[in-house]
Amino acid sequence: VSSSIPKTGMIFFVGKSGCGKSTLLNLIGGLDQPTEGSIIINHQDISKISRKDLDLYRLKDVGFIFQDLNLIETLSIKDNIALSLELSGVHCDRQKIEEALKTVDLENYSNRMPNTLSGGERQRVAIARALIKSPQIILADEPTGSLDSETAKQIFSLLKQLSISNLVIIVSHDKEYADAYGDRVIELKDGRIVN
Repeated sequence: VSSSIPKTGMIFFVGKSGCGKSTLLNLIGGLDQPTEGSIIINHQDISKISRKDLDLYRLKDVGFIFQDLNLIETLSIKDNIALSLELSGVHCDRQKIEEALKTVDLENYSNRMPNTLSGGERQRVAIARALIKSPQIILADEPTGSLDSETAKQIFSLLKQLSISNLVIIVSHDKEYADAYGDRVIELKDGRIVN
């Protein structure tokens, strides 16, 4: 795989299960290490930096939106969002949380618990949690996989807005959404870029 990606925009990796989409996302996010080659982000090869610097890269530069959301059910929405910043040693004030929630159209939701939210609302909380760090890159692994089509369109529209000032990379099986929302669609097959 050899490709260059711009600093902003909405990029989709598409392909069948097992083609390498999630692996590529995990490599860009610094969750996995490549066995060979380079991953250069902002003129720095993240495959060759120290473990400590890689942790800092993940904490500060990358916002993750996981398919299973990874919300902690026993924490309020504000505490789920604040945890993202607190892990990097930054205090998160209520105003910053409210701003993140406003961005995803969930004003006044900060004291609610995850189990009181719909699937689309939970996904928006996951997006707010990714945004709170002001990351350069937002990585989303099947962000609408468990949502109905109308809610999926709302989530993709929101991510599209965010891609104006951030790089949003999405892994998806759904080529239709990729073609509708992506600035660029990269198709993978058997670990290689085919289109």
